[in-house]
Amino acid sequence: MNMLQDSLLELIRRTSVEIPEDVHRAILNSLEQEKKGSIAASAMQIIDQNIALAKNKSQPICQDTGSVIFYVECPPGYDQIVFEETARKAVKTATKKGFLRQNSVDSITGKNDGTNLGPGAPALHFHQHRSAEVGVKLILKGGGCENVGAQYSLPNEKLAAGRDLEGCRKVILDAVLQAQGKGCGPGILGVCVGGDRATGYEASKQQFLRKIDDNNPNPELDRLEKDIVATANKLGIGPMGFGGKTTLLGAKICVLNRVPASYFVSVSYMCWAYRRQGVSLEADGKISQWLY
Repeated sequence: MNMLQDSLLELIRRTSVEIPEDVHRAILNSLEQEKKGSIAASAMQIIDQNIALAKNKSQPICQDTGSVIFYVECPPGYDQIVFEETARKAVKTATKKGFLRQNSVDSITGKNDGTNLGPGAPALHFHQHRSAEVGVKLILKGGGCENVGAQYSLPNEKLAAGRDLEGCRKVILDAVLQAQGKGCGPGILGVCVGGDRATGYEASKQQFLRKIDDNNPNPELDRLEKDIVATANKLGIGPMGFGGKTTLLGAKICVLNRVPASYFVSVSYMCWAYRRQGVSLEADGKISQWLY
């Protein structure tokens, strides 16, 4: 096994079995907010116990290890073909070792060959930068939370949502209300305002690469993010839809330009099992730094 493959295998393992520290802190803080002895508090306690067991046993945090999504930042001239080939080998090995569930099926036949490989699986997104460093970030996104994502076209008459940030606020909160805990809440939202239907959803998922406790550099969006979380946590949906004060752990919002005829708001939902990790790689593929 070459060094890059070894590093990507360890990245997959750690992403699957360990929650990032910022996410764990948010979960523990939310547990403190729930009424002791309540179903919501019990749900959060079970989540915390699950996190500890998965890390100690080096086993997946959730049985649904989800879609495997790589984000790669690399210098010009980096061999993306070799990286993709190596990433596919690492995914196949991780599946064989049990770090990933046999989770990718042919969309027409339903056949599962047990490798997690196929058209679009894993997904890889490459971005060139002027640094010599190679950075690889990985998200494992479960199907339950993916199912409750939503995309709105403004104006939306039913929600009285216009083409402004207040309209965006209304549809984002509607997405939370419609989910009703079905996405394995408490959840985290990734939102994109603008773009087209494809780029909006893609950018909304990239928001999951941010830390829960960061601040949006745009003051208006920063206020909206905090307002969405505060308002959603007053809806009474709570962990797993059991009621309580913790419906969302965070909300992250970005903006893309749009054509005048379209105004999309794309909402991606992440479950409490927020599996996100990243590494910086040396020239030989060895891990030099963990990013989360």
